[in-house]
Order: sequence, then structure tokens, then C-alpha cells
Amino acid sequence: MDKDLLDITAFEAVGFKPLILFKSWRVATLCYGEDLHPRHAGYLERHMETDEVFILMRGQATLMLGGAGASVDQIEAVAMQPLQAYNVKLGAWHGVLMSRDAIIALVENVDTGQANSEYFNLTPAQKETFVQEARKFPDWQAL
Repeated sequence: MDKDLLDITAFEAVGFKPLILFKSWRVATLCYGEDLHPRHAGYLERHMETDEVFILMRGQATLMLGGAGASVDQIEAVAMQPLQAYNVKLGAWHGVLMSRDAIIALVENVDTGQANSEYFNLTPAQKETFVQEARKFPDWQAL
């Protein structure tokens, strides 16, 4: 195979890993790790220079949305369906809950990071919303 014509990459370990970088965008995967445990949910984030596309490849996942205001007042849970593209718009507060076997593909600007993103620390009640949503997954029912 000619590497000038085709790159094949994969990642199924713990965490976030960019797989393909091209000009202004990247494709990455997010795999469950203990930092994504529902009891560790501490914040939502929003990106100020890009949309972010989530595609559930395996397992179960729920997008947690907190609006687009200066702070997060209410959290809406959106159960993800496999192989559907979920485009979280620029400036929208978001986080994700995942089952332990979940893998999510992400597409966003290549330079998305702390310098052009904002973070909102969740209140104890908002953290409990994450736990309640996670209990809908069979592997988190004992939370």
C-alpha cells in the first residue's frame, strides 16, 4: 500500500488520541478511562473557535449539554445512537458520559484546546445529574 495515498490508524486504549491531522482539522477517538467515570464529572467545556462532531462507534454514550450562556443553569441529556453524527455547535457547553466499552470518534479543529476553550465547574446538584444519567447504562447501575 502506498502511504502517500492512504493512512490507516486506530486507537482503542484509554483516553483521547488524535488519529488524523489535516490542515485545520483532526479526527480523534475517545475511549473510556477512569477520568471519565461519572463520579469524576467536574466540568463542562465549550470551544470558542470550532464545532465538535461526536460519533458513537461502540458502547453507550450520552451528550450532556448546558446551553450557550455565560454559565450552565440547566443540563440536557441526549442519548447517542451508534453511527450518528452529533455536531456540538461552537460555544455550546458540553460533556459526555460513556459506558466502559464505549468508543467515540471526534472531529474538530486541529488546534482545539485550553487556549480557545472555556470550562464551567459543575455544582454538586449538576454532578448528581451526571450520575443519574449514567445509571441508565447497564455497567453504571450500581453507582
